Amino acid sequence: MADPQDLEVVDLVKRYGGVTALDHVGFTMAAGEFLTLLGPSGSGKTTTLMAIAGFVQLDSGEIRISGRNFAGEPPERRGFGVVFQGYALFPHMTVAENVAFPLDVRGLGRAERDAEVRAALERVQLLPYADRKPRALSGGQQQRVALARALVYKPKVLLLDEPLSALDRKLRAELQWELRSLHRDLGVSFLYVTHDQEEALTMSDRIAIFERGRIVQHGTPETLFEAPVSHFVADFFGRSNFFPATARAVEGAAIRVAWEGGESAVRRTTEIAPGAAVQVAIRPHRIRLAEPGAAALTGVVTERSYVGNVLHCLVRTPAGTVVLIELPAVSGYSGAPEIGRTVGLAFDASAMVAVPEDGPAPSPGHRAQ
Repeated sequence: MADPQDLEVVDLVKRYGGVTALDHVGFTMAAGEFLTLLGPSGSGKTTTLMAIAGFVQLDSGEIRISGRNFAGEPPERRGFGVVFQGYALFPHMTVAENVAFPLDVRGLGRAERDAEVRAALERVQLLPYADRKPRALSGGQQQRVALARALVYKPKVLLLDEPLSALDRKLRAELQWELRSLHRDLGVSFLYVTHDQEEALTMSDRIAIFERGRIVQHGTPETLFEAPVSHFVADFFGRSNFFPATARAVEGAAIRVAWEGGESAVRRTTEIAPGAAVQVAIRPHRIRLAEPGAAALTGVVTERSYVGNVLHCLVRTPAGTVVLIELPAVSGYSGAPEIGRTVGLAFDASAMVAVPEDGPAPSPGHRAQ
């Protein structure tokens, strides 16, 4: 049974003509949790958030807190804070006036309002900017103002719709840590939408992965990364190499498969019937270089790329599979195999996981955008 303060989302359905945007979406978010809705564009994650906020009218479903169904109520009666991707600040108001706006709407007295605004701006380190207009702030500062405005009236749940997507990479990384710290200090439930796997990994207690209007897997970041239940999840949530295989026999928590590396007993995270076509997924960082003939696979290095802390190499096997491997970079290309060299590819059995074949294998290291 859910705790009285948990957010319960029950069987949300939303259709636009013949397109089903939400197909019976449901989850429970514990009070104080940081839950991320992650998926590619058009997967239903933002529609879910906007439905919870009250900006999308559902065809059916319930949104509950403390047993009360908010699904038919207007946004202002739901008590949720919302941070939009585009900040949505009032350009004619100062920073302090923007943050005070929801308190003015609620009729808070001036002294109490000013104290709450001051506290909110201190939380996001913007008190010295209280009298500035939004146009005088950087993108990161404007996003902090939007965050302070959403938190100032102490909402039960804070809804964040890709709030960092318009910022540069360095600033996004800094604000990820700030958001995580703020969440921990305030104890407010954060429901966060993003298509960025790194954001989800950095900040989330749990993640729900969306595909075509449904949640296809949810759990901790570690569970989703190490134990994907489908080809889509293994491909979208981090990089994976995929090898076509045929399931031979179930062996407890493993399944024996025939693939280009021979026959192997590999991990499985869902039911797979003998004879089924599957994909064996291996993360690039789990593969080691070895001498040809001393490993399950051999191949020829076709490309290599230095990206700072790691080296990326593409290796083509005799079966035509292009494998991405990640090697630690010590000093430039030092230690990296030359293009055209034949190498062995070694990995532990624990690095292999069999997932159902729910689509063609993508290009190496593919990440949906």
